[in-house]
Parts: sequence; structure tokens; C-alpha cells
Amino acid sequence: MQFVIKKCAALCALAMLAHLPALAHDLAMADAPEAPKLSIREQYTKYEYNIPMRDGVRLFTVVYVPKDGSKAYPFLMTRSPYGSGVYDSGQSRYGVDFYPQSLGPSKEFDQSGYIFVKQDVRGRYMSEGVWQEMTPHIKTSRLAGEGVESQDMHDTVEWLLKNVKGNNGKVGVWGISYPGFYASASIIDSHPAIKAASPQAPVTDLFMGDDSYHGGAFMLAANFGFFSNFTVEKNPTTLPKRWEEFDFGTSDGYQYFLKHMSLKNITAQLSEKQRELLMPTIEHSSYDDFWKSRNIAPHLKNIKAAVLTVGGWYDAEDPQGPFTTYHSIKNNNKGYYNGLVMGPWSHGGWASAEGKSIGNVSFDTKTGEHYRKNIVFPFFEQHLKGATGKALPEVTVFETGTNVWREYPSWPPQQAKKRTLYFGNDGSLSWKEPQTEFNTFDEYVSDPKKPVPFISYAATGAPREYVVSDQRFASTRPDVLVYQTEPLEEDVTIVGPVNPKLFVSTSGTDADWVVKLIDVYPSTYPDKQVVRERANDVPPPPVVMAGYQQLVRGEPLRGKFRNSFEKPEPFVPGKVAAISYSMPDIQHTFRRGHRIMVQVQSSWFPLVDLNPQKFMDIPKANPEDFQKATQRVYRSPGQYSGIAVQVMP
Repeated sequence: MQFVIKKCAALCALAMLAHLPALAHDLAMADAPEAPKLSIREQYTKYEYNIPMRDGVRLFTVVYVPKDGSKAYPFLMTRSPYGSGVYDSGQSRYGVDFYPQSLGPSKEFDQSGYIFVKQDVRGRYMSEGVWQEMTPHIKTSRLAGEGVESQDMHDTVEWLLKNVKGNNGKVGVWGISYPGFYASASIIDSHPAIKAASPQAPVTDLFMGDDSYHGGAFMLAANFGFFSNFTVEKNPTTLPKRWEEFDFGTSDGYQYFLKHMSLKNITAQLSEKQRELLMPTIEHSSYDDFWKSRNIAPHLKNIKAAVLTVGGWYDAEDPQGPFTTYHSIKNNNKGYYNGLVMGPWSHGGWASAEGKSIGNVSFDTKTGEHYRKNIVFPFFEQHLKGATGKALPEVTVFETGTNVWREYPSWPPQQAKKRTLYFGNDGSLSWKEPQTEFNTFDEYVSDPKKPVPFISYAATGAPREYVVSDQRFASTRPDVLVYQTEPLEEDVTIVGPVNPKLFVSTSGTDADWVVKLIDVYPSTYPDKQVVRERANDVPPPPVVMAGYQQLVRGEPLRGKFRNSFEKPEPFVPGKVAAISYSMPDIQHTFRRGHRIMVQVQSSWFPLVDLNPQKFMDIPKANPEDFQKATQRVYRSPGQYSGIAVQVMP
């Protein structure tokens, strides 16, 4: 600035004098406090309606209309079993006098202006009808009051278009978790006014890798906690509704569940009301018609809207749903945008959190803010308001390890190459087949009375951070096999599904096989100060990150389902059997100097229920049925165990 003034002192002085009034105004404005943003109450008018469906059932629907009537707005709708009321002090309150702090997927939506719609689905809260767990899209016979989600959505859209003034004729749908399922189900044979939908962490197939079962093993800790709160209620009612809390009487879920051991004893601790929805999910312990009818994926057809499916790499509840939904829509529908976003988030963590860390693991950037501002907001703005801007790629994923965003035209990336990491001698892990003799194996004794815990600290439920938790506590146990590479000489990026391929035997007639893919940090890794985001979990204890064994992906397979999830079959004691299964996808870079580790074990408690290690219907097991077993993992010629992955070149 001084150089410029010296060169043209007179001219610049005159120019500055001429602009002094404007300059003074700008300085005054810079010092003035920012005008306060209007609250939702100040921006929107709230209405409550009972919208009739084709069978006469009325669904309670809340509509927030912008007070600025100078332009038309699109609808942005969420359908939920958790209530459209405003949560206040743990209660869901209804009435036009109650306003939430926000309405849309992010603050940008509230400020931009939409007609926000929230609806109680059938049989929940203020809506009439009969609620169904994961409403079957096709059912041979329905009870009076039961419905079809796509039809309810169609009827709701028709009513909204005709009865809510100031709309532009376009509708968007979104929801997270169970509302994510309703977003998916609502766009089957979609109403022509629905132009955009975003199923987020969508529950898709409860038995196949979502909330209820993983690899045929029951997800005990999460489901016990959920169903002790999520219960059938009389409806409709204007009374404030509060979720009941289960009192464990301890902060140590491991000891609590181990004391009761069998599913019969564990579920006996719940009230009849708490067991009503839980017991069918336990009693249907194989992939029967109960589960098949609730799998929405095969029915995601005739969708005439742009779809953006969102999920989290570290979603402990619905890690598989986003991939199943994305692939099903892509295979069954043509001509409309079908996108996938995966970030380093826990269940729904992209909705409001910064997304800078989970537990002790940092991602070095505000991934949640990036997603809300640069991905989901432009998606709806473009398809519902005709906004211009950069078209979203089909796939946007956050690469953990390097902590960068990647974009691809499809998923998994086509350039990835298939490779296998083999278990070797002395706990080694290598891309080369091991040079071993016939009948070479590693073994351990699995004792259901001393199961391998899934976290190293006391907690009830399933803390969100367990999916990245330090596995050093498990690697020292005699009932956990550990294989690891030498320190990597260059980065290794693994994308897509992780497929354990094992040759095993057991002295029992059934066994669980839990495989964990782990990133081992260097012994000289510098500690970082991780600012933990608020969560309704017990926070993990801070640890020294040097030598940290970060869980990247873990998944069980209940051995009796090794050939079919519909028809379980026993092991022959001592006989070698091949097992192969798929874990949810990842995109993770193991950095130079790190090691890749794989752990194999036969319990993961109480995340997963205990296997008695003898062939039976596990929900009927008694404590005396649980027995020790010797488990072997083979690495012989023709019986090489390992994990198949896809590696970026």
C-alpha cells in the first residue's frame, strides 16, 4: 500500500477523499453487530392436519409454511415413527404453539425457505392405523388399519399439493435411520411431484447387516437398548410421550449380560411391553419370510426422482443399508440421478455434528459442515428449486487414513484391483501365499463364560466410538488370533467390501467367527489433542496413540449360516469347513509406516449375543448349554485363510 501511495500520491489522495463517505459507511457497517437471524417461529407458520388416506385412516401431519409469501416453495418432507412433535425435556409435545429450533437437514434449508412437512406414520403417536415393523411392501393379507408406505406417501402428496398454498408443485423427501427407511419406501412407484429424495442411514434389510443381525448373529447390546425404549403405544393421543429408560443397575453392560448369559434370561429382565417388539426379532433367528418380507431393497423400483443416499463409515447401527439401497436403486431404475455419500460418521453424525473426530480418532476437518453445505443442500436446491451450480458426482466418499474427500463415477471404484492378504507363520500377514505344510493351523479355546469384550471399558449399550476403538486389549488375549504385516513401505488404500475367506474347524457343532481389520499406528506416532464431540455415549478413555490399533471394520459370521442364512447346518466336530462372507464397504488408507492387522475370535460381547457353540436354536438355549470349544484357523496348501480386498492402484 505504501508503494502504491508513493507512486501516485496525488491521484490516490483525491480518490480517497472522494470515497470517504462510502469508506466511513463500510467501516461503520464492519463494526456494527451482525443482524440476528430470525427464529423458526418468526420465519414460519405452523399448521397441524389429519390427512385422510385411501382407506380412511388419517395421518397426523405438521406443516411449517414460510411467512414470506412473495414466492412459491417446494415441500421437504420427513415421515417418522418417532413423532412429529417438538421434543422438550425428553417429551414429544404437540400443538401449534411448539416450535423446534431447526426444521431441515441443515440451517441452510431453514434460511433458504421450504415448506417443511413432518408426518407420524401409521400407528405411531398422533396418527391412526396399525404400525408395522419395517412395513412389508407386499403382504398377502393386511389387518384393518395396516397400509403401504408408498401409497400413504402418494395420498399425502396429493393432499398437500391441493391444500397448502404457496407451493411450487415439487416435493423432496428425506430421513435418517428409520425415517431413512420411510424415505426409501415412500418413493417406490413415486408420485410425479416427488423430484428428490435422500434416504440417510436407511434401515433396509434388518437381518442382513443392519440393526438386528450381522452375519446371522444377533446384535444384542444395541437392540436391547433400543427396544427397551421403543414400544407400542396407544394412538392417537395428545398426551406428551416420553421414552422409558431401562435401569441396568450398573454401568458395566458386559457383566450385566454375562450374568444372565442366555437370551431367555436376558429378555426376562424386560417388561411385557418392552418385549412386544423385541421378541419377534429374536425368535425369527434365521432369514425366514418374516425378514424377507421386510427387506425393502427388491421393491425399490419405478422411482422417478433424483436420489442421494447417505451413510457413515462408522455407523454402528445401519452400516450396510446405504450400500444395499444405492445398488438396488441403480440396478432397478434408469434415467435419474442416483448418488451415494459416505463420510467418517457415526449413525446420523452428519446431521448436526462437526464431524472432526470419533472417539480418539481425528479426521482433521469439519466433515459434517462440508457435507451439509456442499452436498445435501445443493442437491435439494438443484432438484426442487432449479438452482444452478456444480452437478454432484455419483459417488462422494471420505477417505479415512488420509482424511480427504474422493469422487467417483460409480461404487466401488472400477480401477481397484482384487488382492488377498494371507495369514502366515508366526502371526504374519502378507500379499503372498504362505509357504506352509499340510494341516498347518492356529488354534484357541473359546469360552462363552469368558467372552472377548468389544470395548476395553465399562459401558451399557453400544458406544458409537467402538467402531474405531483401540484393539490392543484384545490382541493380548489367548482366545484372539493376531496377524499383521511388516511396517508398510508405501500407502495402501483399500476400497469396497472386505471379504474374510477362512478355513476353520471347531470341536463343537457351531461357532461364531469374528474378523476385524485393524490399522496399527507406528510406535513413534505423535499424540494429537482430539476434541471429542458431544454424544449420548460413555466417552472412551484417552489413550497414547503410538501403537494404537484402530478398528477399521469388524463383522461376525455365525458359523451355522456359512452356506445359507435360510437353512442353518451344524459343523462336524474337527472337520475343516470353508467360510466366506462380506463385511460392509470401506475406503481407508493404511499409511506408510503403519501396519495392517487382522484379528480372529469367536465372541464379541455383548455387542453380539453368545453362541453356545453347539448347534441349536440359540434363543431357546439355557445357561448350561454354553460350552467351551477349540477353534482352528487353517493356513495350509489349498486351505489358505485370509481376507480378500480391493486395492487402489
